[in-house]
Formats: sequence, C-alpha cells, structure tokens
Amino acid sequence: MTTSNKPAAGWLKALPRNRLLGEFSLWSADLCNFERDIARIDAHVDLHHIDVADGHFAPALLFFPDLVARIRGLTSKPLHVHLMVQDDILLNQIRQFAEAGADLISIHVENAAVAEEALALIVDLGVEAGMVLRLETPVETVRPWLPRLAFVTLLGTAIGVKGQGLSDEACPRLEAVRAMLKEAGLEDAVRLAADGGIRENTVPRLRAASAETVVLGSLAFGDPDLAGRMAWLHALPAPGEAA
Repeated sequence: MTTSNKPAAGWLKALPRNRLLGEFSLWSADLCNFERDIARIDAHVDLHHIDVADGHFAPALLFFPDLVARIRGLTSKPLHVHLMVQDDILLNQIRQFAEAGADLISIHVENAAVAEEALALIVDLGVEAGMVLRLETPVETVRPWLPRLAFVTLLGTAIGVKGQGLSDEACPRLEAVRAMLKEAGLEDAVRLAADGGIRENTVPRLRAASAETVVLGSLAFGDPDLAGRMAWLHALPAPGEAA
C-alpha cells in the first residue's frame, strides 16, 4: 500500500464534530493542473473526494488508480474514493484504490450482491468503509450495513451528472438516515454526507437536515475567496441550533 504522505493515524476521529465538514470533489478541479489546484485548496480541505465511475454503473468515466497515487503524493489530507462501478469489478477496484492510497472507500448500497465481501475487503486492507445511496434507492436499504460503516453518503441528484439541482427528497432522506443512526446508537460513529446539488442556497438546508459533510464542487473551486467561503460553511448552525 502507498504510505507516503498519508494522514496521521486516527484521522477519522480527529475530524471536527463542531462544524460542517468540507469534502472537495476533485472532479471540479482543473484536470490539467491538479498539482496547482490541490496546492491552492489543501489548507481548506477536510477530505478530498474522488469519484470513480466505469461508464456503466454511472454515465461517466472517472478517475483511475495511478492518478490517485499521484494525488496521494500531493496531499496528506484524507482521500475519500467513491466507487460507482458494477459488481463484477468492485473487489478489484477496491484493491487498486487502497494500494493507490485511499483512506476511505465508499461502495454503493446498490452493490448489495457483493457488499458483504467488499466491506470485509476494505477493512482487511486497512481502509475506512463507507456506503453511498443513489437518489432513487430507499434509505431503509442501508440500515443493515450501518454498524460496518464510517460514512454514509446520500446523493441529492441523479448519479454521475454534474450541474443538477438538488432534489426535494434530499433533505428528508438525510433526516431519515439520521433517525436510523440515532436509533442504532451510531450517531457518533457514522458521518452523514450530502453529495450533489451543493449550492449556496442548498448547503444551509442540508446542514439543517443533519448533513455533517458536503461534497463541494464549483461552490468551492469557483469561489475567488475560498477562505471566506469555508468560513461561511463552517459557521452554518447544526440542526436545532439558532442561526
């Protein structure tokens, strides 16, 4: 496994609990200037978010292990690899991205046929495990897996397409998963993330609906005052707090 430039042991528990986290989606970086963009954003990043798509499970072709290994050499921040791939290649992809330096690998709950083996493999490789739900997938499907997870990510738009508006179902779905975590006594063990439709007018709503981290694309990469943008994001009140 790639070990150089990895985050310190215990990085997951060290993530702040008193504010919204910012995952920066490298799909929104300047793809010809990764080194420059990572240097520009790295001080503001809680996690780098790396989407991987095979062109079948999701309608895109996105990042590959050799590129992630190069990114690993540019940052000591945690790398969250989101696998949007079909069942038959999932285990091999997990091995390759763990070797490339991923710190957290999320599979889809829709990979249910191989999820048991996949989650076991992620843990065996010394990587934290997460699950992602497509917008059309009932949130109840993640319940059996919650004790095995460090992250649950809910997509608020159709999978694998940039620039969409946030679905009206996104916030109620976050609240439903938060209720599941509370019921299972896992509120402090599993981080709840929102991905897709992340805009200035939607982030406060997602935060109020219990999102603990949001996957930032153009909202961060396109802001000329990134420090100001992140100060705004960090100041958003938690659910139940006064604005």
